[in-house]
Amino acid sequence: MADEKKLTPRDQDYSAWYNEVVQRAELADYAPVRGCMVVRPYGTALWENVQQGLDRRFKETGHQNALFPLLIPMSFLQKEAQHVEGFSPELAVVTHGGGKELEEPLVVRPTSETVIGYMYAKWIRSYRDLPVLINQWGNVVRWEMRTRLFLRTAEFYWQEGHTAHATFEEAQEETIRMLNVYADFAINDAAMPVITGRKSETEKFAGADASYSIEAMMGNRWALQAGTSHNLGQNFAKAFDIQYLDQNNELQYCWTTSWGVSTRMVGGIIMVHGDDQGLKLPPVLAPYQVVVVPIWRKEGQKGMVLEATERIRAELATRFRVTVDDREEHTPGWKFNEWELRGVPLRIEIGPRDVEKGSVVFARRDVPGREGKSFVPMAGLANAVGDMLETIQADMLAAAAAYRDANIHQAVDYEHLKAVVADAWARAYWCGDLACEAQIKDDTKATNRNIPLDQAGAGPGVCVVCGKPAEEWSYWARAY
Repeated sequence: MADEKKLTPRDQDYSAWYNEVVQRAELADYAPVRGCMVVRPYGTALWENVQQGLDRRFKETGHQNALFPLLIPMSFLQKEAQHVEGFSPELAVVTHGGGKELEEPLVVRPTSETVIGYMYAKWIRSYRDLPVLINQWGNVVRWEMRTRLFLRTAEFYWQEGHTAHATFEEAQEETIRMLNVYADFAINDAAMPVITGRKSETEKFAGADASYSIEAMMGNRWALQAGTSHNLGQNFAKAFDIQYLDQNNELQYCWTTSWGVSTRMVGGIIMVHGDDQGLKLPPVLAPYQVVVVPIWRKEGQKGMVLEATERIRAELATRFRVTVDDREEHTPGWKFNEWELRGVPLRIEIGPRDVEKGSVVFARRDVPGREGKSFVPMAGLANAVGDMLETIQADMLAAAAAYRDANIHQAVDYEHLKAVVADAWARAYWCGDLACEAQIKDDTKATNRNIPLDQAGAGPGVCVVCGKPAEEWSYWARAY
């Protein structure tokens, strides 16, 4: 819960601010195992709303949920060379079980392409079995050295979709479809404006033919990869012998995809919208969309205020996620600070005079101070709340988009790029040479976030590093 100490200002120490918000708003806490986290009920409620928003979209696009094992034979990872090379430094390996050394070490899954590939090889026989469209909600382990709650932990929670198709074209269509599903969720549910694009060869998923991402700008102007979608080509199909008989009765290898969003989405929501008072949650995802705070000074006023509060709660509870803070051990001001810290989008205040006038006070979390307050009649209150939450959602997206766009600059040359990425994002032409990409990272610590799918206005240009011809631009920024 909130305490009297103010949060560290973001412009003073952004990392400290983030860690304080996560813990004091009771989203998560550190686990006894290094690099792991405990997601507390409030954080779990937020993650569950993320899950529901994504899961609905997955099912609307024909996907089904399944569950696959946490432990994977080491030999499975070794079947796809790029895959095992990419994940080897991060693997957690089980060597003993039941008091005995295992005949083969088992990897605590860092991702499930291999075990799912093994199962698909058993299930797929004919073109009639395709496409296979499966998603899994679960947890994975990657032995990260530098961890931060939600953003990068040794164990984290996510969804991973895995699909199998008859042709490259179908797999590519699926890869982009799911990228756009992620973008739709980020924009419309998380109020997080994102840029969709293709990852460079250096940044793509280990074992993929091509990787795509949604990239978001955080409040300190760093980037966050908020979701990825991969066209795996036939790499895993050949490694695990995933074949089907086509309509000519000939054996063909499948084309597969994988795609995922994790609890780092929660970290993104915190950093895109949060301010020096704490969380600022978009109404679509907020665990509580509305908090009602009854206020009275005299004991004789208590009954009438609480009676009106209960009527309001009952009316709103059929449409919104609402809570009432009628604790008597805290002052109204303490409660206001508490719910601002926890990011509830709309606070409703009601006192004796409000009851007499048949009105309440709305206080918007996204608009501080008096500017965010308004008097609203109790009659038709549910509709007024609905309209206000829609306005808050739209305004939060607009504010985040304006902030992002104001902090992206077209780099005209290499020196300009180095100056820009010190405190913003650069959009710059890149020839595609990995040496140029590596030079930017070495010189600035900025990475190639993605090559945007929308290249409108790009045209032919020259690489910002080497001056060679370039057809596309990329986004460059420091990133989590």
